[in-house]
Amino acid sequence: MHKRAVGELAVFGGPPLFQEPLHVGGPNLGSRTRLVERIEGIFDRNWLTNDGPLVVEFERRVAEYLGVRHCVAVCNGTAGIEIALRATGMSGEVIVPAFSFIATAHAVRWMGLDTVFCDIGRRTHTIDPAKIADLIAPVTSGIIGVHLWGRPCEIEEMEEIARARGLRLIFDAAHAFGCSHRGRMIGCFGDAEVFSFHATKVLNTGEGGAIVTDSDEIAERARLMRNSGFTGVDRVTALGTNAKMSELAAALGLTNLESIEYFIEEHRRCYERYRLRLGGPPGLTLLQYDPSERCNYQYVVAEVDADLAGIGRDRLVQVLRAENVLARRYFYPGCHRSMPYAGERRDAREDLAVTDQVAQRVITLPTGSAINDSQVDGVCGLLDFALAHAQEIEQRARLLAPAV
Repeated sequence: MHKRAVGELAVFGGPPLFQEPLHVGGPNLGSRTRLVERIEGIFDRNWLTNDGPLVVEFERRVAEYLGVRHCVAVCNGTAGIEIALRATGMSGEVIVPAFSFIATAHAVRWMGLDTVFCDIGRRTHTIDPAKIADLIAPVTSGIIGVHLWGRPCEIEEMEEIARARGLRLIFDAAHAFGCSHRGRMIGCFGDAEVFSFHATKVLNTGEGGAIVTDSDEIAERARLMRNSGFTGVDRVTALGTNAKMSELAAALGLTNLESIEYFIEEHRRCYERYRLRLGGPPGLTLLQYDPSERCNYQYVVAEVDADLAGIGRDRLVQVLRAENVLARRYFYPGCHRSMPYAGERRDAREDLAVTDQVAQRVITLPTGSAINDSQVDGVCGLLDFALAHAQEIEQRARLLAPAV
């Protein structure tokens, strides 16, 4: 990359470095043979949904892996949060971090509840417990924490606040399957935790999710709600929805669960390669993971300091994407600046300065079992080149603004 001229970058008309796109979240896929065997079993039984044997087995094995009493499989993580909100009895206002995938906030609003956005910690990127107390009002019923990038929230502080104020506490653990906190697996905390098994996650069922909890009562309510409130063939006893996981999704989930340690190791390999190669550029800081805890290394996340780097995060994303490196600026611009929330009058309690700052700096890089070391080296070479020629790239981009 050091021999390439700035004008030869794809963003300025040159050919892209990579012929095929490199994705942030390419699917991890286990044994095709085992998957086909399971699918054939589904066809032999002629049982496609409604708590089939593979869904039951998937729930059991996930619960065993996490060390929790109950796993309630659902059609996706968003539905899982919605059901968890109702199963834990939340009402009125729910405090959520402003820096998260929009589905976290949408699930609250979709259930007819009010979102109160909380700022995040500058170092952690997760909800700041020190900011939560000021947001609690008489109508506040609960808190949602998000284990962002697989790094746990400050769980004990949040649990103490919830106990002291009589609030429900659930965690959006979409990023955190296979991660731990103080030696316990994520999934064991709060009133309930919700996982996503979307295709981009370290463990996927294509589309899917799960509510996990040690509470018999919450699990029973969640199972009832995900099946339209049915307790028998023709007996409905509660309000519910159709959020069941299919047998085909469970077949993929079981197959991929058998390879989960391999997937995690591949993500770790990718992360360590980035960490080795990106140790020096000023203005680009790679987020670190706690080596004493289990981590899935699902995301390679960096912050771009435009003042030090000489190039803005958005420009860097533009350069990379032109080269078929599909870097992302998660979770820009923050939930509070996305519709419908951006059009609403913000409460004076909500100070979201850190969220705004981090949303302008974060970049996520391609990783996963489909990315090899040579491709990582190519991405890092592009980053090194862009940072070394930041001023020239910015000048050329401004001159060619209509064409770039």
